[in-house]
Amino acid sequence: MQRAISALQRGISNILARAVVIAINTASKCQMLQISMVANEGKDHIEHLEPYGFTSAPLSGAEALAAFFDGDRSHGVVLMVADRRYRLQGLEAGEVAIYTDEGDSIIMKRGNRVEVTTAHFVVNATEKVTFNTPLVEVPKGEITDKTGTMAEMRQQYNDHDHRGNSGGTTGKPNQKMGAD
Repeated sequence: MQRAISALQRGISNILARAVVIAINTASKCQMLQISMVANEGKDHIEHLEPYGFTSAPLSGAEALAAFFDGDRSHGVVLMVADRRYRLQGLEAGEVAIYTDEGDSIIMKRGNRVEVTTAHFVVNATEKVTFNTPLVEVPKGEITDKTGTMAEMRQQYNDHDHRGNSGGTTGKPNQKMGAD
């Protein structure tokens, strides 16, 4: 009887295991991980089950929670991967964030505010981009297109004149395009 209880306890203790990610393969339909568990027990080709619509490529050294159904360590899945080395700290209750080890982040903050932090932000839209807002600000930069900057356009408008119908030139515009 003791032997049966010991086997049952061992099976139960083998169902969940903390692990460290050693390597990843993102080429397959289900991402595959190589992990190391307690006592340097390694497992290769462990499926990483990810939530629908979300995927990531965890770095070596990230922590994982592996599940081995029936306590059989021959076939398992990784349910979750976390990396405390790069996790954003100081979020308020209810806030949600996506982040990388390079410092990029998207934070859905309290008060209906979304903050994106990155070095280069690209939008790939095949039809159009729509901003339904009464105000767009660029407080530390300049709006540009293929022909120049908004400041250059403003300067050109404010300084322009035309030939008049009587042979002279008109004055500068009486309403300036202001930067303020």
